[in-house]
Amino acid sequence: MYLQDKEKQGLTAWFKGGEPLIWMNAAAVTVSTLAVIGLLILLAVRGFSHFWPADVFVAEYQLPDETPAVVMAERVESEDVAIEQLLSAGFTLDTDEPFIQRELVKVGNRDVSGADFKWVLSRYLQNTYYPEQAIVLERREWGNFYGFLRGLKRDGQAIAAADDEALWQAFQQSIERAETIHHDIERVEKKEIGAINYRLEKLRLRQRGLELDEALPAAERAQKQLEIDSERAELDAAYAVLQKELNALYAEWNRDSFIVETAQGQQREQRVSTVVHAYKPNTMNFANKVGFYFGKFAEFLTDEPREANTEGGIFPAIFGTVIMVLIMSVLVTPFGVIAAVYLREYAKQGLMTRIVRIAVNNLAGVPSIVYGVFGLGFFIYFVGAEIDQALFPEALPSPTFGTPGLLWASVTLALLTLPVVIVATEEGLARIPRNLREGSLALGATKAETLWRGVLPMTSPAMMTGLILAVARAAGEVAPLMLVGVVKLAPSLPVDGNFPYFHLDQKFMHLGFHIYDVGFQSPNVEAARPLVYATALLLVIIIALLNLSAVALRNHLREKYKSLEM
Repeated sequence: MYLQDKEKQGLTAWFKGGEPLIWMNAAAVTVSTLAVIGLLILLAVRGFSHFWPADVFVAEYQLPDETPAVVMAERVESEDVAIEQLLSAGFTLDTDEPFIQRELVKVGNRDVSGADFKWVLSRYLQNTYYPEQAIVLERREWGNFYGFLRGLKRDGQAIAAADDEALWQAFQQSIERAETIHHDIERVEKKEIGAINYRLEKLRLRQRGLELDEALPAAERAQKQLEIDSERAELDAAYAVLQKELNALYAEWNRDSFIVETAQGQQREQRVSTVVHAYKPNTMNFANKVGFYFGKFAEFLTDEPREANTEGGIFPAIFGTVIMVLIMSVLVTPFGVIAAVYLREYAKQGLMTRIVRIAVNNLAGVPSIVYGVFGLGFFIYFVGAEIDQALFPEALPSPTFGTPGLLWASVTLALLTLPVVIVATEEGLARIPRNLREGSLALGATKAETLWRGVLPMTSPAMMTGLILAVARAAGEVAPLMLVGVVKLAPSLPVDGNFPYFHLDQKFMHLGFHIYDVGFQSPNVEAARPLVYATALLLVIIIALLNLSAVALRNHLREKYKSLEM
């Protein structure tokens, strides 16, 4: 009896001491950490493994009571499936096992077979081998091509090669030549001709403004019209020269062609200009594959997307995400700090101030799509339309700022994250000792000087905390951006070489929307799936880097003003 009482007292003391809560919190933190680590590993494995050059196999595939077919593909994944599921789908199988393994293989050749991927049952793949001469062509359109190189032509004439290796080297040189010409074509089209088109559009707007200015004297009007005509003639002449150069580049780009053969024996002739990369995965050693992997990963980070965003890179989406977050941060920080300073330092602490604080806290819980609708209706259709009427009448009825764009997306997200910055800053102001303010005032400083030189510097770590939370939320938002500026594919970046160099009216790409578009709007689901994982992990990394930068700055400010707080 005595021992039982002692055990009860010990158990009671254990509970009263808070030990169970400590262990529960530790378990919750551990589970959360493992879940985050597991998610990151899943994204990395499913996403970044896409860039590894897998071996290509050739096999005979024959289901019971069906004609055999030759399959040339690379393995993507495998799984066990119930026999009942396959039988109900109309398959005829010669096994009594409850489960059978099936593999998802990438067969490519979409322009030949109509599909990039297919499921095959592993037990019916026979005579599998890995030919050394198998090639993989990454093309600008129609996805990958799997087959064998059979010939190379220049201006329609076959190029003689001593052996297969010599033919392969000549093919690689032709691809490098075509890629160099393609860069020249992009330079002429996007930079040089793009700059001329931009200046021609500005001339058109100047002429339209001249037509709208009825008060302009006739002599001055004629002089300005003459200047416009002269400048347009110069631009037209420069455009004609560049167009001639562009036509010559396209002719050179399309000069070479090659002949490939599928595993089924079909031969096709294609232009070398359609190929981005060509490689033989079955002859590559580990070092070659590692080099190829990092090259593909670098291309993913720096190139523009192709093939409905399922191929190529995502640099425009990375750039758009970062620049939008930076603009949002520049907008939300001063407004949030000013609002917090007024509520804490100047406003009378009465019923109205409490109501305003409650409203600010409630705004943090409003669904983001509501902010998107507000941004569309107020910022774009009202403010943007008024700006167009006042500053860009010559461009009407085509809108300049009265349409979704980078500026309105940043402003909308700044409004969305404003309550977070206000609350964090106000909490920081509340922690500043009252005697600091009183001491400053006693020494003759005004209230404004006290705030500017004493209180606000000490509150800067709290401001940075609010900014960190704002960046974390804004960078991953998608719903409001779909209404106020983001697009599937932007024709150009918001920053270029044309004055004023930074175009806030342009639409842009965003990593969050890119994930949604590739994952749910892509016509090629299997090809898009690994890019969804890779882009999601990249978005997490970018948010983490932005937050770590803000955390480092916050810690620096906290150490700087720690002595004042003491």
